[in-house]
Amino acid sequence: DVQLVESGGGSVQAGGSLRLSCAVSGVTSGRYCLAWFRQGPGEDREEVARLRADEKTWYEDSVHGRFTISSDNAKNTLTLQMNSLKPEDTAMYYCAAVKTYVRAVCPEYTNWGQGTQVTVSS
Repeated sequence: DVQLVESGGGSVQAGGSLRLSCAVSGVTSGRYCLAWFRQGPGEDREEVARLRADEKTWYEDSVHGRFTISSDNAKNTLTLQMNSLKPEDTAMYYCAAVKTYVRAVCPEYTNWGQGTQVTVSS
């Protein structure tokens, strides 16, 4: 089974930066999509950044240009660098993974971490 463990959350003032990490284990073979989601208070969970198996990235509009998703070559660590943080970025952040058989397609995510809290104050 794929296991995901996030770290790096915390509290920061608006304009600051945080770097989230997700330790990925149990990926034995095949291609995977990796992603970061977040869920703010009273809101639905939303995908904010995605790394496809073909190494293409996607970002939700509100974070485009501020957040960067990346991983090491072995896909053991997924990172989300968050710059120019805003109070509306406050949320629980989750990493997610799903195996894919088509490099450019990410099915519904089946593996989730426990989350790490990010709080941005104004």
